[in-house]
Amino acid sequence: MTSYALRVLVLRKTKLGEADVIVTLLSSDGGIVRAVAKGMRKPTSRFAGRLEPGSVADLMLAPGRTLEVVSDARSVDLHAGLRADYERSTAASVVLDVLDKMAVEGQPEERLFRLACATLGALEAAEPFRIRALVTAFLLKAMSMHGYRPHLDSCVSCACTAGGRSGFSLEAGGILCPACGGSAPPLSSGARDLLSWLLASTMEEIARTDLPQREEVEAFGLMTQFVAYHLPARLKALEFYANGAGQ
Repeated sequence: MTSYALRVLVLRKTKLGEADVIVTLLSSDGGIVRAVAKGMRKPTSRFAGRLEPGSVADLMLAPGRTLEVVSDARSVDLHAGLRADYERSTAASVVLDVLDKMAVEGQPEERLFRLACATLGALEAAEPFRIRALVTAFLLKAMSMHGYRPHLDSCVSCACTAGGRSGFSLEAGGILCPACGGSAPPLSSGARDLLSWLLASTMEEIARTDLPQREEVEAFGLMTQFVAYHLPARLKALEFYANGAGQ
């Protein structure tokens, strides 16, 4: 089989032997590809700087026995600004880690690639105080694309549309009215409205909008729990962000 071209987002890199690197990639169709970049750790490598996590690149790949082999790489967007700033870098790490755990080989989801590129671009350009809202929006949108869209319009149990403070069931994936809520963690109406707005808005819109801080903190906390509950793998980048830069 001959080589083929593919636009990718680099999610992760892992050392292999003395000079090679295995790169985990999200392709433009939303699928996961793992490939070897031979000699990438050598100072003279033509891949150096082009295949860093968070970078978008056009690759030429050759089929290998177990992994694809990178034969050429051309940068599309390095997102260098993300690596130059601590808070942006930790936020971007959340995006890449979630995609790495969420995307499935052989089951592409094209919208994930577009969402990832839009999120990284917004994180690079946004004011620092808006970064957490972008992370929250990414988690919300990515989980929705993955089949876990939170039900926010009515009680997930009885379908009533009672307003005010409600509960949120991580297991059922939606709000619960006071009658059905029981011991479910509370969710304010403001945070619920904010989550609905984040879900409907573009990353560019979110990056230029001032949001109420209390509701934003509540929404981020809920989405952190929601993702941890429904994704089977441990998300170290999200845990780190939630305990540090995201506070």
